[in-house]
Amino acid sequence: MIALLLKLFWTFFVIGLFNFGGGGAVLSLIQGKVVYDNAWMSETDFTDIVAVSQSTPGPIGINCATYLGYEVITQAGYGTFWGVIGSATTTLAVVLPSFIVFMLIIKLFNKFHENKTYILTMDALKPAIAGLIISAALMLLSQINLWGGFSFELSENIFSHWSSWLFFVGAFVLGYFKNISPATIILVAAVLGIIIY
Repeated sequence: MIALLLKLFWTFFVIGLFNFGGGGAVLSLIQGKVVYDNAWMSETDFTDIVAVSQSTPGPIGINCATYLGYEVITQAGYGTFWGVIGSATTTLAVVLPSFIVFMLIIKLFNKFHENKTYILTMDALKPAIAGLIISAALMLLSQINLWGGFSFELSENIFSHWSSWLFFVGAFVLGYFKNISPATIILVAAVLGIIIY
């Protein structure tokens, strides 16, 4: 039990160290560590966890870490109490690097905010973050495995039903063109999902 908690802590601490650009940008890293490196769960289970994490309040990266900590511990055969401890462990681990870096930035920002190296570094990170977000989207839509070689096959369980495509297009149109609140879109999709499925 302690060994698994320590492994979870270290895994999500490392994920937290590279959490540039928010949770969406780090989803591919989380998937790589949880699904491929440690085989704690399947791609399908991971996709379900991401969907739930996206629809609950708060940053998706932290929500995902919290849910994964609980799932990994309980699937290993330990009870609900240890599942909660697992959630607390992964949540603390994923936010701790950001907290440490944030405290350092507060102390150093006034000293370096006009430094050319700092400005160039921030400019270089922007396209890298965009690439990470696109990578996360491709991984959730497919069976792509960047960790074990590049092969792109559309996952059978993603968008396999015609209504999934309607939900996708409808959510995009309502959110992008009509500026409907994401919370409203999620609630409408949930109700329609219950009715259709």
